[in-house]
Amino acid sequence: MSEQPPYLRIADELRQRIAEHVWEPGERLPSRAQIGQECGVGENVVRRAQELLISQGVLEGRAGSGTYVAEPRERVRVVRSSAREQPSGSPFRQDMKALRLQSDWESRTDAKVPAPAEIATRLGIAEGEPCVRTTYEFLADGKPVQLSTSWEPYAVTGGTLVVLPEGGPHAGAGVVNRMAEIGVTISHAVEQPEPRHATAEEASLLGIQKAALVTHIRRTYYSDDGRPVETADIVVPAAHCEIVYEIPINR
Repeated sequence: MSEQPPYLRIADELRQRIAEHVWEPGERLPSRAQIGQECGVGENVVRRAQELLISQGVLEGRAGSGTYVAEPRERVRVVRSSAREQPSGSPFRQDMKALRLQSDWESRTDAKVPAPAEIATRLGIAEGEPCVRTTYEFLADGKPVQLSTSWEPYAVTGGTLVVLPEGGPHAGAGVVNRMAEIGVTISHAVEQPEPRHATAEEASLLGIQKAALVTHIRRTYYSDDGRPVETADIVVPAAHCEIVYEIPINR
């Protein structure tokens, strides 16, 4: 059996020291050189160990200041279920209300954006066809917990009262409820989650370390005739959120 890589051993050592309150939340760690000297490894090994713990939410890096023990932060429970989107409003708002957290989101919509190749494939349209693109930043108690970029074919909603997801009389109603207003019935959604590292832009928006672990969910809503009517890329930071899938059982 191969030995544990040195950086994992150091990560375990740092984690143990935090558990034993050698370093308290909010306290700055000694320099990498000092830790390396104490543990008998080089600074690069310490750096890799710290980057791992930062991605897990145990530590946080502050540019120009150093590495600190992260303040405890309760993970937000994000429920994914087709049963969550009801006429009463946003599933995200329902989740945050259950956790007694104040929910909000910021959004920006651009109309008639040419569909990139991957988005066109997911929507079953030709590359370059116009879409309504909306970017979201979801907040819980004022802290970012989720990003989303939504694409809807302009051919589906163009010229209707629901063409702008966050504008008009049905603003913020959610895809299922908005589409119902124009006679489009959503039958199901398909979600494909996968782990990856955050991009620099995502890390900045979510307030996490660059390359921290996130869950990337590719979601597509389908109408009852099998047509894709919306697709989105949802990004959730692994250290701050736990994703739970509820599976409705039809009897």
